[in-house]
Amino acid sequence: MPEPTLFGISEEGKRCTRMPQPDVPAAAPDEMIPAAHLRDEPPNLPRVSEPEIAQHFARLAGENFNVDANFYPLGSCTMKYNPKVHESIASEAGWTRLHPEMPEEAAQGAMRLMHQLESWLAEILGMEAVSLQPPAGAAGEFTSLRIFRACHDSRGETRRRVIVPDTAHGTNPASVARCGYTVTALQSGDDGRVDLGELEDALDDDVAAMMLTNPNTLGLFETEVLEIARLVHEAGALLYCDGANLNAIMGHARPGDMGFDAVQVNLHKTFSTPHGGGGPGSGPVAVTAELAPFLPVPRMIESGDGRLAWDWDRPQSIGKVHAFYGNFLVAVRAWAYILSMGAEGLRRVSEDAVLNANYVMHMLQDEWDLPYPGPCMHECVLSAKAMLQETGVRAADVAKRLLDFGIHPPTMYFPIIVDEALMIEPTETESRSTLERFIAVMLQIADEAREEPRRLHDAPRRTPVRRVDEVKAAREPILRWRPVE
Repeated sequence: MPEPTLFGISEEGKRCTRMPQPDVPAAAPDEMIPAAHLRDEPPNLPRVSEPEIAQHFARLAGENFNVDANFYPLGSCTMKYNPKVHESIASEAGWTRLHPEMPEEAAQGAMRLMHQLESWLAEILGMEAVSLQPPAGAAGEFTSLRIFRACHDSRGETRRRVIVPDTAHGTNPASVARCGYTVTALQSGDDGRVDLGELEDALDDDVAAMMLTNPNTLGLFETEVLEIARLVHEAGALLYCDGANLNAIMGHARPGDMGFDAVQVNLHKTFSTPHGGGGPGSGPVAVTAELAPFLPVPRMIESGDGRLAWDWDRPQSIGKVHAFYGNFLVAVRAWAYILSMGAEGLRRVSEDAVLNANYVMHMLQDEWDLPYPGPCMHECVLSAKAMLQETGVRAADVAKRLLDFGIHPPTMYFPIIVDEALMIEPTETESRSTLERFIAVMLQIADEAREEPRRLHDAPRRTPVRRVDEVKAAREPILRWRPVE
């Protein structure tokens, strides 16, 4: 049975706690709040006991899908298991009780951790300088483009366009618009990668930058990245790398060595922070030496007495992009992850992620369309287009049916250049047995689509909430509880 609301278990006379009577005379309500703002009657709150509240929310939590309990192959998001030891380290009182306005002389340990993390990320990414300030991946994109704009302004250049391939990460066009540029979309070639001819046609002296996701959202490495960098730089533009897919190349290839001028990396995807639910996130930006003066302030510098200090004297800086110095506890988790994995462990992460994705792709490509054949990186993109034409079963039906097996659906209908897309990222943390179960379920669903398509159209059957009218839910959302009249 569905979990009832707290109003559903409410009974008159129940209460959670009793507050002690105040030992000072209480002021009349209208002396503290204007009478016009006071309610005529007490609010209609549920009457429940403390154990009932605890049990209610524990049962709700058990119905929530989470990566610690189930397989979560959400493409392009790297929803992977994160070791709990890193969560424990980030929960230490020395970190959690540190006030962000603590004087720098009293926060040297935290500053040293962040300074060390910046140097590690610079090495991993092959860049000169890093800022931990951006609080999310999209904020890292925004910060990078702001830096590009400041660089062009310092040269006296006015450039108005940014090239974004159709295989870019989905937030790139929004970041372009936020920074006052216009998007020039670049159509991919037949192999799912950047078409060099299309790129050359798009480049001119009005182009400020190109935003390239590498590996791209098809899970393919841009094999012509060095030539792309040469063409972009010859046009006087700058090259940005969306590092959301760093999980595929970490320890094996560095954006700086590929010719990128700036790269954002998602600590909450690659470096051990639970991802999803709106946060927390962190999208540090790494740049070349030429762009380092434009990084957000403040910057951490070594002072003469061996201490770290905040440096605000950066006249070319774009200013602050987030309060204080970003999401500190996410940085702590990333620091702990890198320290515990070491260089060899980080390389192994990428190797296992790529191996898992290729195994899934190889085992499913005969039953599901593979729009761009060949080895993939950390994720593979299949399609239900032929299945739809043959049986009437859509990618959305497949996703709903997966829920009946306790498997979270992969990303659907993205990237948009693939019809009925199913974007699968198994990550490096899943075992072969988990992958084989997923493969078996996907093959079973393919059989059901041909033999019992109604089973898929009616799915899910075993979840707390059955399939809803998603169009109605989007157009007529119910945002608050109201009693049944």
